[in-house]
Amino acid sequence: MKVVYNWLKDLVDVSATPQELASRLALSGTNIGGVENGPHGAVIEAEVSSNRPDCLGHYGIAREVATIYKLPLKHVSPKPAEVAAKADGAVKVEIQAPELCGRFTARVIRNVKIQPSPKWLKDRLEASGVASISNVVDISNYVMIELGHPLHTFDYDKVRDHKIVVRRAKPGDAAGKAAPEKMRTLDGIERTFDSNICMISDGDGSRAIGIGGIMGGAETEISFSTKNVLIECAWFEPVAIRRATRFLKLHTEASTRFGRGADPEMAELASRRAAELILQLAGGELLAGVVDVYPGKRAPKKIRVTRAEILRVMGADVPDKQMEASLGALGFAPVRIDQIRGAEGSLLAAWECTQPSWRAEVEREIDLIEEIARIYGLDKFPPRLPAARQGAARLPHYEAETRLRQRLIGLGYREILTIPHVAEERDALFRPENIAPARLSNPLSEEANVLRSTGIVTMAAAIEWNLNHGQRNARLFEIGRHYRLNGSESVETRVLTIGATGEAREKGLYDTARDFSFADLKGDLDSIGELCGGFRWEDGGAEWLHAARRGSAALRAAAKISERRARFFIVARRWNKILGRYENGSIAGHRRNSFDRGDGSFPRQKCSCREIFAAGAGDVSKPRSNADGGANRRFQQKNCCCLRKKSWRATSRQLKKHSAKLRSALQS
Repeated sequence: MKVVYNWLKDLVDVSATPQELASRLALSGTNIGGVENGPHGAVIEAEVSSNRPDCLGHYGIAREVATIYKLPLKHVSPKPAEVAAKADGAVKVEIQAPELCGRFTARVIRNVKIQPSPKWLKDRLEASGVASISNVVDISNYVMIELGHPLHTFDYDKVRDHKIVVRRAKPGDAAGKAAPEKMRTLDGIERTFDSNICMISDGDGSRAIGIGGIMGGAETEISFSTKNVLIECAWFEPVAIRRATRFLKLHTEASTRFGRGADPEMAELASRRAAELILQLAGGELLAGVVDVYPGKRAPKKIRVTRAEILRVMGADVPDKQMEASLGALGFAPVRIDQIRGAEGSLLAAWECTQPSWRAEVEREIDLIEEIARIYGLDKFPPRLPAARQGAARLPHYEAETRLRQRLIGLGYREILTIPHVAEERDALFRPENIAPARLSNPLSEEANVLRSTGIVTMAAAIEWNLNHGQRNARLFEIGRHYRLNGSESVETRVLTIGATGEAREKGLYDTARDFSFADLKGDLDSIGELCGGFRWEDGGAEWLHAARRGSAALRAAAKISERRARFFIVARRWNKILGRYENGSIAGHRRNSFDRGDGSFPRQKCSCREIFAAGAGDVSKPRSNADGGANRRFQQKNCCCLRKKSWRATSRQLKKHSAKLRSALQS
């Protein structure tokens, strides 16, 4: 949401600069995207979380600022002039679906003059990212941005029988005799509805004139010929609004606010504020009173918070006056209820708070503690870890996955983490036959309505993203889960997915560039297979793969390794420091494909006289320094890691002279 700094100052007398204000808001829990200085002054980009719909208006942000800086909030109290005629005699309201619409208010203004808005109104709307249309329409948008509560204006003369009926949309029947209900919205698109969508209709309820909480209809929109205006300000059930927006693929400023849970008590105030501005900018006569149908009224909830719980959760105390001032400014009206109410800082102190209508998400004591802590300042609480209730333990497959990650990183791959929610049509491209997808009952979007049935789906998307952003060479791996249905039971399986594209070898002084091929991928898989005894390759794989570039691999039984045969790498500048990592009484092995043939001897290869590195560490060692003279070089030639034509036994005999640590390991 765009917060206009000059608009905010009309609601709270804050003297801080926009940058300072943005910083303080960020420290108190409101995420700030940035501060822009435009032709209409500074604009703060606030990224409001889904549980704070009260901050989707300048009035809610002003309440936060007033609480942080301990300033008085200028309450909005409109008092428009009314004529003698009653509003309830000019318009009727009927709610047939109270589970979808909990409150509906209506006001009528006669003899208005539709014309362009004044400059100050256009400027504030433009700074908020809203285009100007006409004075009456702009006022409805202005009030929504100011108070955070959407409202809509109808052409009163186009509403049949001057009656509003709130109902469910009319569904079509299975036989096809009755088509589902349709309506053309303000954007000029004819839309089809299902029975879970709340509709605003007129007259006998047969004609729809708006989608409740989302968008109005084109047949009753305000035009420059409008003389009489009907102001609608209602409250709609958040879950129903979210489902309707997904079904219609129609997201508006109104649906964003109603879908997160607007304040039902704000409806009448917002309607009165809009009437006041219309009288100022468009003239006319406001009929006395308001038609207010409120079947969903709820009693305010009482929440208790104690100092003992604050100390337990936060690990530090907050002064009584600070606590009461913060909760009071946020609208919770704290009242001390413990027996020793006059004692400052008492460990038995307790307060009873009343949940304000605009903070429906605050339901428990821990929620109030969060409010106290964020206003007081999280930086004022000492950082400390809570007492552990149980000892730390590694995950079941931690060691195996760690070795697997080290091997893949050593082969040049980078690990990625992806979200398993994918589009069903994309999942179907790679889904094996006879596999039922795991569909989500309440997906966030149509592009994320199933859980992936194979890791190839998200790996292909990651490679595609890299290619589209100019990264041609990529080697990626992911250790995650795929999700499938076995009848009515869901099955989650840990899987490793590897993907690569681009060059397997870059162009060098003596080598030409070479693209990554199937043989490279198979070689990397064989290297991974060595961690568990190797793979046995067979023909197979998905049908959509190239016949010559596919295969299936299975684990083969690992050969028995002699207890006397320890595979190792020696690390240290001095041969009397042999570092080894012990696993079940033996020294951990080195990469078999690098030096060890597997039969106890070493291959013929030119000795690189490299420094020795830690067992299993996988770090490439640096050439050994020859600063210590020829004796050191002769020692290297005789005792280097290759030891060409020498068996493992000869190697161990020489090394036992230089390391008591290795000697004890070989004797065990």
